[in-house]
Amino acid sequence: MKKLTGELNKIIKKYKLYVLKDVTIFIIITITIHFAYRYWANTAHYWPVEKTMYRAHDVMTQMVFDQGKWIIDHILNIPFTINDRTFYFENGGYIIINHGCSGLKPILQFVLLMLIFPGPWKHKAWFIPMGIVLVHFTNLFRISGLAVVTIKMPEYWDFAHDNLFRPFFYVVIFFLWVWWAEKFRALSPKP
Repeated sequence: MKKLTGELNKIIKKYKLYVLKDVTIFIIITITIHFAYRYWANTAHYWPVEKTMYRAHDVMTQMVFDQGKWIIDHILNIPFTINDRTFYFENGGYIIINHGCSGLKPILQFVLLMLIFPGPWKHKAWFIPMGIVLVHFTNLFRISGLAVVTIKMPEYWDFAHDNLFRPFFYVVIFFLWVWWAEKFRALSPKP
C-alpha cells in the first residue's frame, strides 16, 4: 500500500494534479457521508440518538417553514394559505414542508466534511458556524424558489425539486470547501 501511495504521489507531483487529488478526497468524503447518513436515518433510525435527531428535524423543519413563510409573503409577495406546514397557492399548487425539507442532512454533511478535512481548529471554530448559516440560507432559497416554480411553472416542479434545488446544496458545500481548501487548510502545521 505504501508503494502504491508513493507512486500516486509521484504522478500527482509530476503532473501537478494536487487539485484533482483534493477534489477526489472531497467527493469520496461527501459520498461516504451521504450514504452513511441515509443508512443511519432509514435503517438504523438514528440509533443511538433517535429522539435527539427527530427533535432536531422538528425544530429545523419549523424554522424553515416560518422563515420560508416570511420570505414568500414579504419578499416574493406570493399569496398563499396555510394548513399545518403546507403552503397552498392560488393556482392549486402546494408545498409541504416536512423533515426532508429541514436542511439538517446537508448541514451535517458540511459539518462532518469540515471536521474530517485538515485545517487549523481556530479557523474551523468560525468557519463551520458560518457555513451552517450559509447552508441554511441555501435551504430557504430552495423553498422560496420552489414557491416561484409552483406559481410560474408548476409543470417543472418535480424537475426543480429533484434536479435543480436539491443538488444546489452540494454546489454551495463544494464552494465552501474550495474556499476552505484554498485559504485555510494550508495554514495547518505540517507533521
